[in-house]
Amino acid sequence: MESIVTVMLVNLAAVLKLMIVGWLISLVLRNVTVVDSLWGLGFVIIAWFTFFLSDGYAGRSWLIAVLVTVWGVRLSIYLTLRNWGKGEDPRYGQWRAQSGPAFWWHSLFKVFLLQALFLWVIALALQYGQYSSTPAAFTFWDGLGAMLWLVGFGFEVAGDAQLAAFKADPGSKGRVMDRGLWAYSRHPNYFGEALLWWGIFIIALSAPGAWWTIVSPVVITTVLLKMTGVPLTEKGLIERRPGYREYIANTSAFIPWFPRKAKR
Repeated sequence: MESIVTVMLVNLAAVLKLMIVGWLISLVLRNVTVVDSLWGLGFVIIAWFTFFLSDGYAGRSWLIAVLVTVWGVRLSIYLTLRNWGKGEDPRYGQWRAQSGPAFWWHSLFKVFLLQALFLWVIALALQYGQYSSTPAAFTFWDGLGAMLWLVGFGFEVAGDAQLAAFKADPGSKGRVMDRGLWAYSRHPNYFGEALLWWGIFIIALSAPGAWWTIVSPVVITTVLLKMTGVPLTEKGLIERRPGYREYIANTSAFIPWFPRKAKR
């Protein structure tokens, strides 16, 4: 069996190669948005590399691998279909304009390799959880983590589906999505993604000394809440939708909660 350090380094190399391939494709297409489709797949690669390179408790290793695969493949397909034929995401388009002719090179580091590094750090909990051979039985933490993952996955899938239906309705043009889960959180899909990674971390807690892998859910929660998730998404929505400021004033940004006042 390979050491945990070796397994983690192999996984890092794998996602770096994945993102470099994605970068080369983006140069041909002149569209950096392809990186979105690779995000979930990177975790799937790490989960199965860890599965085959380690000799951890089979039950837990299978559990984590399956949960990560279901989430990662679903997200990759969803984002690919959502972005298909729509050109480059405005966020990346803005970076392209700011960087000028050098963007092709800057994008390798600012977009693809940076995402590979974040991806690998967020995946530390799943790697450690799969690698550990003890305890060789399911624990309370496995059950609790799986339930939390299921709730988070449900929020992400339902939130994405509700938003997709809203955008597909011609009558929604210029309006703010404040229905369904979106009435209680401005970003229920982001909340769900963070929650399911807290679930993976809790599963990993079954392994001795796994407390340090809390870095995984902390990083993904910070990224979604403070970096590329909520802030960048809302910046564009505030500019495009006049009613979005009122929506911000009335609705929780992340954790679902009752609106601050009744909608008129």
